[in-house]
Amino acid sequence: MSFKDPTKWNNAVSLMYAFGVWTMIGSYAYYKYTGQYDEKPGEKEEEVEELESPNQVVSKTAHNKTTVIYKENFVPLTARIYTFLFRGQSLNKEPEEARDDPK
Repeated sequence: MSFKDPTKWNNAVSLMYAFGVWTMIGSYAYYKYTGQYDEKPGEKEEEVEELESPNQVVSKTAHNKTTVIYKENFVPLTARIYTFLFRGQSLNKEPEEARDDPK
């Protein structure tokens, strides 16, 4: 491979990169200038309805409606695993016989 081949490749890639960047900048400027890129304040806000149950939340957007219902006495999975693994073990390291003997 001669020395000119990498230089030609570098020039071609640089031109392609410059064309892509200027196309992106020009497209952004065009959409900003024409007003098509302006964000509308009402579209991104979500409406939240208060229902009679405090464990239920309804969220509405322009395209969907989501209802989340929380369980009343929900115990997280990590707490369940912890109690399963360490059930019966106390935090202090004394044996049970020593705790039960009144002295």
